Amino acid sequence: MPIEEVEKIWIKGKLVNWSDAKIHLLTHALHYGSGVFEGIRCYNTARGPAVFRLKKHMQRLHDSAKIYRMKIPYTVEELCRATKDLIKANKLKECYIRPIVYRGYGEMGLSPLNAPIDTAIAVWPWGTYLGKEGLKNGIKAKISSFQRISPNVLPSSAKATGQYINSILAKLEALDSGYDEAIMLDFRGFVSEGPGENIFMIKDSIIYTPPEHASILPGITRDSVMKISAELGYEVKKTDISRDMLYNADDAFFTGTAAEITPIRKIDGIEIGKPGPITRKIQDKFFDIVKGKDKEYEHWLDYV
Repeated sequence: MPIEEVEKIWIKGKLVNWSDAKIHLLTHALHYGSGVFEGIRCYNTARGPAVFRLKKHMQRLHDSAKIYRMKIPYTVEELCRATKDLIKANKLKECYIRPIVYRGYGEMGLSPLNAPIDTAIAVWPWGTYLGKEGLKNGIKAKISSFQRISPNVLPSSAKATGQYINSILAKLEALDSGYDEAIMLDFRGFVSEGPGENIFMIKDSIIYTPPEHASILPGITRDSVMKISAELGYEVKKTDISRDMLYNADDAFFTGTAAEITPIRKIDGIEIGKPGPITRKIQDKFFDIVKGKDKEYEHWLDYV
């Protein structure tokens, strides 16, 4: 999806003009993927713009950086404050938020410890990743031939820039085959996640999702959906899922900051069907929460 330009970007503690947000050609992360990032959303509510689980996302950014031995020069609280200041500066009511921490210009090679650690945050208007039609009626997904990275190849719990080359290959394969999205299997052959989303399936009113050891990124939207589902009275099981279990699911959906909660109506050409009542209830509850309509979950919102 194309990026809609806004006025300001936050880089290394300062607001700069969008067109001035540049890096050097020899930036380490450009060559080696040595960066970590987050995807966050700000929603318009009756009380004004509110960022969904902002602190949780910024804490995960710090956790990802720690795995790659990157000391972020800003605290979680400072990054949260910078995010809200940036949204205000751009006068946005709703937006996607992309914080990124990367090894900058100054050193080349695979030993990066002397490269500077640079930090930036960008915000821009961005609709749901897999489209409004997909959000309503579901998308078509394909089991990818590209395996999700295993934990002894790259740490799957880190949201690192270079790791998403794996996801790009899966996404392109799915698009080339006439599907909207991919579903990746882990190194054992069990369902892992989408290229940029976690996955859930429903069978006999029980909700299933792959466990952390299935090479997933432990998603914050995933965590939210598990809590919402339990509160709605549904049993949620984190368990290994085989591809044939997906084929026989009563319902399936992706979750993620960009994808939000997007139903899956067809997998490998096998019809799962339009989103059922459980998926709809979870969707409705989620959007009530992010829009500030559910007082019980207001602690998940950080008002700008």
